[in-house]
Amino acid sequence: MPKSANQKLKILYLLNMLLEETDEQKGLTMAGIIARLEAAGIRAERKSVYDDINSLKDFGYDVLSKRDKTVEYYIGSREFELPELKLLVDAVQSSKFITERKSTELIKKLSSLTSRRQAKSLQRQVFVANRIKAQNESIYYNVDALHTAILERRKVSFKYFDYDAGKNRVFRKNEGDYVADPLGLSWNDENYYLITWSEKYDSYVHYRVDRMAGITVLDEPRGDGAKTENFDIVEYCKRVFNMFGGDDVRVELTVDNSLINPMIDRFGKDVILYPKSDDAVRIIADATRSNTFFAWLAQFGGKVRIDAPDSLREEYIKHLKGIIKRNK
Repeated sequence: MPKSANQKLKILYLLNMLLEETDEQKGLTMAGIIARLEAAGIRAERKSVYDDINSLKDFGYDVLSKRDKTVEYYIGSREFELPELKLLVDAVQSSKFITERKSTELIKKLSSLTSRRQAKSLQRQVFVANRIKAQNESIYYNVDALHTAILERRKVSFKYFDYDAGKNRVFRKNEGDYVADPLGLSWNDENYYLITWSEKYDSYVHYRVDRMAGITVLDEPRGDGAKTENFDIVEYCKRVFNMFGGDDVRVELTVDNSLINPMIDRFGKDVILYPKSDDAVRIIADATRSNTFFAWLAQFGGKVRIDAPDSLREEYIKHLKGIIKRNK
């Protein structure tokens, strides 16, 4: 049989149809493969297709065959299995810091990593329209730039904004630039935060990535002092609730037994826990003195009591009284 046009592309067409149209539940017969190749303007004999399939196997693709009424060929294992893709899709669609448009784009790309038939099961999971998502479209690229700065140990400059009552951006510092030493990124409470060391404030400072604009990776190297070299991001994020800083404090709590799980979720499995009565336990943990910590405690109502230190308990009572006063 004389060769037709696109013969050099035949193995690529074959690979593409196997990836897109086949999986463990559905394969393609040899007649179906040849018909699809001919539809693409490529004439092929069975022997040449067998040779191409073997070449794909030799290259590492898991091309398998099964016999029903006839022999069908399909892709077995892939780089990502369907359950893994479902987990990734769930993470993308539920992520608050990824905008709705970027979520849709990412899920579409993830769907291309499996067969079209299996991709439908991913698309049925997409319900991003009514979720609260970030409004800053540039966050996708902000994260990439910040990762570069962290990896290359370089300073970054950026502008930082808040929203006013009209939902308009209001830049801090009269639209002036912040300059910081980036140390790490943390995904906390559905938001992405950049953790930095500030020489000006002689402390660690964090910024919401979705409220950063005009990020520039500077040529100036990051400071290499003890505060940056010995920084433990995991330990730091354990202590700073929801990324709002305050003084570190060793806290003792009396907690209802029904709250043991959320306490371990918040403080970690290393939290010190002693039975105190049949219905309560005593918890000793490191926390951060802040309104955010008080708000977290308040959600449990009377099932949590601060035992020590006294100053923290008094500050918590004052915090609660202030809320009551404003709502009278």
